[in-house]
Amino acid sequence: MDILVKPIITEKATNESELRNAFTFAVNRNANKIQIKEAVESAYGVTVEGVRTLNVIPKIKSRYTKTGMVTGKTSAYKKAIIKVAEGETIDLYSNL
Repeated sequence: MDILVKPIITEKATNESELRNAFTFAVNRNANKIQIKEAVESAYGVTVEGVRTLNVIPKIKSRYTKTGMVTGKTSAYKKAIIKVAEGETIDLYSNL
């Protein structure tokens, strides 16, 4: 089971990493906080102080087209906010 899916690089997540040394990842929906902590420590070689998780619910989107109204929904996923020890950092751009 691959725990870490991808890092989330948004304006809000980048601000969190600069101000609070907290990095955001999309993770496997079945992973718990202990598994996420171990995966980040082994993948990036940092000390994790805390893990916060949340399930992002899917949003229903609708639009009007020539053929009528089309509805769909976005994907549901689990997000983890990782607090790293003071003085350490995660370089998310190193393996691009």
